Amino acid sequence: MNLSGKTTLITGASGGLGNAIARALHSRGAIVKLTSRRAEVLEALAGELGDRAEVLPADLSSADDVRRLASEAGAVDILIANAGLPGTGRLGEYEPEQIDRVLDVNLGSAIHLTHALLPRMLERRSGHLIYVSSMSGKVASPRASLYNATKFGLRGFSLAMHDDLRGTGVGCTTIFPGFILDAGMFADSKLEAKPGSGPRRTEDVTDAVLRALAKNPYEIDVAGFVPRSGGWLTGMAPALVSALQRAAGGEKAAEDLAGTQLDKR
Repeated sequence: MNLSGKTTLITGASGGLGNAIARALHSRGAIVKLTSRRAEVLEALAGELGDRAEVLPADLSSADDVRRLASEAGAVDILIANAGLPGTGRLGEYEPEQIDRVLDVNLGSAIHLTHALLPRMLERRSGHLIYVSSMSGKVASPRASLYNATKFGLRGFSLAMHDDLRGTGVGCTTIFPGFILDAGMFADSKLEAKPGSGPRRTEDVTDAVLRALAKNPYEIDVAGFVPRSGGWLTGMAPALVSALQRAAGGEKAAEDLAGTQLDKR
């Protein structure tokens, strides 16, 4: 896809990955519409980018805000559904409204924005839907039932959408980052990468976005061999993958990660 003049809506644009994706697409001539709750961070990014950058603050846990965002965004050529809450910790630690917030931001907003923006893409017979999931959308991990639920759900939604859109001119790809060193929840938590995790950087994610736009694959993993192999094995032997995670200290790592993200519920 030639990105010059293409309009891209990027959710979660105030975070490290969303920021990097916005910069990469803008540098290739795209018009970037930036959304998240943190308007001041978006304004700073738009000020750096200059022309072809627009700020559209929204709270994706609010159905009204999602509808308003879709209306204000107008005709979008590329949707980058990148927004996400950690959703870590045991389910019993969450209040009902906190559960709804994780489900709405991580999964519901992507589905509703797709529903609102897709008709114009189909009319033009051109466009692309990109969902930024996680390796947690392929491999379940302890202390992350809510996060796993939303990321597994996003994968299922995207795989089905890819097939539904065959022959329409509209592409659909899911990207599965693993441990990203310089952005995302692992970087925010300041926890060190575990041996074998094969950490990657933000440019690996932006490269995956550009590859998705060029080739329209079903999905792209941005992770090392060990987490990718877990994704391959989970469908055949989930109990084995779970046992390997426990043996490698996965439960302790998950507890540590959840403890750093209590304020994001």
